[in-house]
Amino acid sequence: MGLWRGKHPLILASQSSARKMLLANAGLEFQAVTADIDERGLQSASALSNPREIALLLAREKAKAISASYSGSYVIGADQTLALGDRLFNKPAGRPQALAQLRELAGNSHELNSAVAVARDGRIVFEDVSVARMTMREMTEDELSAYLDAAGDAVTTSVGAYQLEGLGIHLFERIEGDHFTILGLPLLPLLAFLRRERLVAV
Repeated sequence: MGLWRGKHPLILASQSSARKMLLANAGLEFQAVTADIDERGLQSASALSNPREIALLLAREKAKAISASYSGSYVIGADQTLALGDRLFNKPAGRPQALAQLRELAGNSHELNSAVAVARDGRIVFEDVSVARMTMREMTEDELSAYLDAAGDAVTTSVGAYQLEGLGIHLFERIEGDHFTILGLPLLPLLAFLRRERLVAV
């Protein structure tokens, strides 16, 4: 028997393999449903510039969008922003953009802002943002090219052009923050909320 005690299925408004892995490893049964929202359009219309607020806005909107179709279910939305000082990064469109991003990040510290929001019947019932500080080592053009060759198309699937749980670990010299925040789902505060609502068995 699983740990989920809700009357309705738990829904993850994401197809992110990392987020699905985190929930599954925590023993939670859930359904993953893609939240089809215009992230850049919502961000532009909001006029927000704070990376934390942008991540939270998008997590909320994903949760609410799916929640409208799943009455009674708790729906988890999540989003992550990467900020180097005042500059926000998006997922690179291809290798040239990934290389340009890595050149900027190399030798510097950036912040990952990971937001989670839970909606039920179209209303946000929980939200949280966690921050991780990532220091990338100085890298030569040859090292960057070797990394991009090895990582392949995976560099376009995450902001910053890296997955820390994979080859991206080679890019870093220091990391401050928990594993869950870095992978894009603040799991500890989410589980604390689910326990308060008596939705999990432990």
